[in-house]
Amino acid sequence: QSLPQQKLLTWLSVLECVEVFAEMGTARVWGEMGRWTIIVLIQLAKAILRLLLLLWYKAGIQTSPPIVPLNREQQQPLHPQDTGDNSSGKDQTYVGRRSSRVVRSLQSTPSLQSRHWGSPQQREESQSRRAEEMNQPPTPLGLQETIAESIYITRPLLHLLSLGVWGQRSWKPWLLSAVLDISSLSLLSDLKDLNRRERAELRRRTILLLYYLLRSPFYDRYSEGRILLLLRLLADYVPGVGLVTRPLMDYLPAWQKIYFYNWG
Repeated sequence: QSLPQQKLLTWLSVLECVEVFAEMGTARVWGEMGRWTIIVLIQLAKAILRLLLLLWYKAGIQTSPPIVPLNREQQQPLHPQDTGDNSSGKDQTYVGRRSSRVVRSLQSTPSLQSRHWGSPQQREESQSRRAEEMNQPPTPLGLQETIAESIYITRPLLHLLSLGVWGQRSWKPWLLSAVLDISSLSLLSDLKDLNRRERAELRRRTILLLYYLLRSPFYDRYSEGRILLLLRLLADYVPGVGLVTRPLMDYLPAWQKIYFYNWG
């Protein structure tokens, strides 16, 4: 990736990290008008950055979060001797004569912090496989797929615009957003030869369609009573489940009112 593209991804990641805090802090200081103002500004900035990545830098299907968090455990070397001559790991293991089982020799036992329970060859293979998956270029998008990704990117702006036109209690913003999400997924479903990250992103978007059960006005009119009843039954009749469901029942109304949790 070029340096400007990396900067766009960094700013996009920062926006996704601070959007909930910005919404809640602005609502506390400036009220509802300030809250909706910061929501519109953040969604507009995210849409501009994503469109630049899509149309200018040909970034393909964009994942969330834009920058994958670093897994430091996977980045650790097998042990200090990895930088020496025995990097292949052949002298670090012992193969049983009868069982042919590979075990680590005592001389090459790493420290407790970097210890793992597989053979060095297995870890080297898994690390190289992950590196290859992370370094795979994005799948080129045709006209249909570019339109689909553009629909997904601009859906939050169209939803906010429809909220301003028809109000928060209207079904039209909810239906418009659902139609745009389903249309985008349908257009992208014909795309073949996706890499692992892109397939995971499409699965994530498909699962997120369940959020429409928790979004107003559907939640207020249909889902709320049924979901709370189900959680209450689980808490009362299933031992131990109440430790999770009772706090969830208290948290769900507050979560549902925060835009970036519910619609972001």
